[in-house]
Formats: sequence, structure tokens, C-alpha cells
Amino acid sequence: MIRFGSQPFTVDLYHRPGRHMGAAELQRFHGEILAVAQTCLEEIPHYQCLTGDVKQYERLVIAVARDRQGRMIGFCSAYLLEAGDIGDVLHLGLTCVRPDARGGGLTHKLTSKVVIGHLLRTSWITPVWISNVACVLSSLGNVGMHFEEVYPSPFLKMPTNEHVAIAKLIDEKFRWELYIDKDATFDQNNFVFRASVKGNMFQKEEQDRRYRHREDWLNDFYANLMDFQNGDEVLQIGRISFIAYPKHVLRTLKRKFAPTEMVDLPA
Repeated sequence: MIRFGSQPFTVDLYHRPGRHMGAAELQRFHGEILAVAQTCLEEIPHYQCLTGDVKQYERLVIAVARDRQGRMIGFCSAYLLEAGDIGDVLHLGLTCVRPDARGGGLTHKLTSKVVIGHLLRTSWITPVWISNVACVLSSLGNVGMHFEEVYPSPFLKMPTNEHVAIAKLIDEKFRWELYIDKDATFDQNNFVFRASVKGNMFQKEEQDRRYRHREDWLNDFYANLMDFQNGDEVLQIGRISFIAYPKHVLRTLKRKFAPTEMVDLPA
């Protein structure tokens, strides 16, 4: 059991729960997910874990946190995208935490549970591809820093063929699953969906400090790719593996102590 301040909570992982839960159990679980989402979102979008559709839950990897009374206080819902010979891509998806449970790093713990739990079940050696679509600078910065070979990021100048192939697949096949507007334009040079969230609950203001990363140079890098008033979102493609974890730790330390002007150098 992990402690959040003075209140203990547990974090559990559900891997493709639609394959294992009965109809009644899935309905209860979905109701708990919605109750948390309603504390975070002005309106509930119809996609992924928020639909209650068993076929959607068959493709989800969800970490949930509960308090001592068993009340769900947060969740991180990732989505598996089938990418042919590349394998499944783990899309980092949607994270919601109740307002009274924020401030203790719960979002990071939930995300880590999803990523590590998926690696334990699918790939001990071979790296797994991940994706993220966001206009939240803290989310973009964390993915850029904590995953391998992320494009776009300050640490990778050009995408590989695999990055481009996954980006094209998402653009052409998985817009609904990732809540990307069907009329948004994909800027392939910058990996940005233009006007993807314009006018909906996910659009953010650039200067809203609640959504900024603690590192200003990361905020600047990703903010320069987007037009916030236009509702743009950045698409990030990267990888993660257990073998790469020690390298990640060393790179994180190097970035932490390196002068700001060094961040444009590849890792």
C-alpha cells in the first residue's frame, strides 16, 4: 500500500479488462471511472474507457488508485493500437485524479503502473513503442524526458521510419480512439495535429501555470510547436523497455545537472 499524505491508497492494474470482467462487474467499474472523470472534465467525451463499451475495454490498460474506503480516487487509461509488424503501440491516453487527491505524485504513480505492468506482461527485452497526444505542456515534457527516442523532443532531431509509420497510422486509422478531431490537419513535419481540440474540454491556454512543466526550456520547446488558440496538439512517438531503464536514469541525471544551453544536444 502506497501512502498519499496521511491517507493510504492502493494502485491496481487492469490489463485488457474487457476480456476478463463480466457485464455487471464492467458496468460497476465503468461507473467508478465516470465518477472520477466528472471531477476533472467539464463534459465527458465519448471515447476509450469513458464509453463503457466492452470492445474498448478489451484494448485498454488501466491503473486505478483507491483510498482506504475503496473509493476510486484516480485512474490512468492507456490504449493499445495495433501497428502491424511494429507491434502494439501503447497510447498513454487519459489520466484523471480527484481534486482532493492531487499534489502527491499520484499521476506519475498511475502512469508508471500502466507502463511497467504492460512491459511485464508483453516484453521483457524488446522495447515497446508508445504514443502520446497532448497540448498539456507538463504531459509533453514528462514524456519527452522519461521515455526513449521520443519525437518530437529536444533530444531527437529527426524521426525514424518507424516514428513516421506510427504517426501516419494514428492519423489515418486511430483518430476516434485518441479523440483527435476528424477535421484536424496533421502537420507531419512537426508531428502536430492542427485544430485538434479547438473549442472542446481538452483545449488549454498557454499561460495557465497549472499545466506547465517545471522545466521552462521544455515548456518553450513544445509551446513553439503549437498554436494554443487554434487548439493544436503534439503527437509524440517513443519507446520504453526494461533494458533501457538504466540508460534512462543516467540520461535523466545528465539532463538535470546539464546547463540549459546543452539541451539541444542529442542524448
